[in-house]
Amino acid sequence: MKLSYKQYGKRLLILALPIIMNNIIAQLQMIIDRIFLGHANDLYMSALGNVSSPVWTTMSFCNSLVMGASILISQSVGAEKREDIGEYAGAMMKYNNIIPIFLCFFWMIFPKPVFMILGVSDNVMPLCLGYVRWYAPLFLLTGLGGSLGVILQTSNYTKPLVVYGCIRSGLNIFLDWMLIFGNLGMPALGIEGAAIATVIAEYVGAIYISVIFFTSKKLPTRPGWNDVKKGHFRSYLNAAKLGINIALEDFAWNIGNMILIRILNSINEYAAGIYTIIFGVEVLAVVIIGAIGSGTMTLTSEAIGRKNLAQYKGITLCAYAVCAIVTVVMIVGAVLFPEQILSLFTSDKTVIASCGVYLLLIGINLFSKSGNIIIGNAIRGSGNTKWMLFTQIFGTIWIVGVASVLVFVCRLGILGVFLAVLLDEGVRALINFWKYLRIVKKWRE
Repeated sequence: MKLSYKQYGKRLLILALPIIMNNIIAQLQMIIDRIFLGHANDLYMSALGNVSSPVWTTMSFCNSLVMGASILISQSVGAEKREDIGEYAGAMMKYNNIIPIFLCFFWMIFPKPVFMILGVSDNVMPLCLGYVRWYAPLFLLTGLGGSLGVILQTSNYTKPLVVYGCIRSGLNIFLDWMLIFGNLGMPALGIEGAAIATVIAEYVGAIYISVIFFTSKKLPTRPGWNDVKKGHFRSYLNAAKLGINIALEDFAWNIGNMILIRILNSINEYAAGIYTIIFGVEVLAVVIIGAIGSGTMTLTSEAIGRKNLAQYKGITLCAYAVCAIVTVVMIVGAVLFPEQILSLFTSDKTVIASCGVYLLLIGINLFSKSGNIIIGNAIRGSGNTKWMLFTQIFGTIWIVGVASVLVFVCRLGILGVFLAVLLDEGVRALINFWKYLRIVKKWRE
């Protein structure tokens, strides 16, 4: 039976809303974390900007690798192949913790060369090293967390993520207040206190979500013990072949972002902090768009399993419509309340006065970014994860080249970096939309 767009939208929102709420809670916690750090020491924001990019590059690689299993499990759900669901889910739970263990030890032992490559100044370097060495144990949760997230999402049961977000983020904010500033008799640990708070809160949240995994009766894609025991490495590799393209795509994006940080560091030691502030605001919108994108990939994958073109198109259209509304709200906020928003992150009047235009540019950029996220996930849902990797490799080369010209040749400074971001997202959005139309046309034929 063909569903209406209203019904497609309802299915999408039922799946995505808990993810959105969890992500918003997490991002509010991160924003409060940045507010605390920004008011404690202006250099903490630059340190956080330099740390976030390389650390998230490696962490997102692990998170993205598991997306191949999500696609195959969702396609098996659509095709009603229970045996395949158990095989892919079991193999994922069994083998998805290998890489995160190595990354944990890497960031504990070898962080300094990474920050040297990024051109971190002598004043900021000790802050970066102190933060990342306390933060590194979080990688040990990445494999398990990614696997549990896939099971919840492919089961279309994401409500526990809201409680998970409240527990994790609420505890993190309290510990930030206590450890950054030295409240309640604790020593004032500054940026290292922020890292310690994050790790403790994440481990407590992991305990809660693990209890849900083992006790809930609403997880049809949860593997049994025999599924995990019998899960073949070959099945994990089949899923990883899809996931590796998504992981490499994220890696390519993050490499481009790290090079932008390197360019910003060449302007002055506060430029990376300004960049971090602006994208800290944008990320509130992006977490909503990203959650809608995750739901898009799950439901378009199911559509592929069912061989249902109407669902494939309907989910994609409804998803972009929701993202367009979010984008308009972001632009209105950037136009009407720029000073109020920016003053949350810094008390420097010069920075606040100069950053309003950057906030507006990033708001406009969300139209293109939404297209890349939603259409990109629809393309992945079709089983093609290579295309987005290729366009991202092109995008990384393109954005670095354009940013270099605008900053070093045209002398536009920080503005040149933000203009490069707009051009990158816009060009890739057009290319990806063309590919999406080709997929739909081929399916019709």
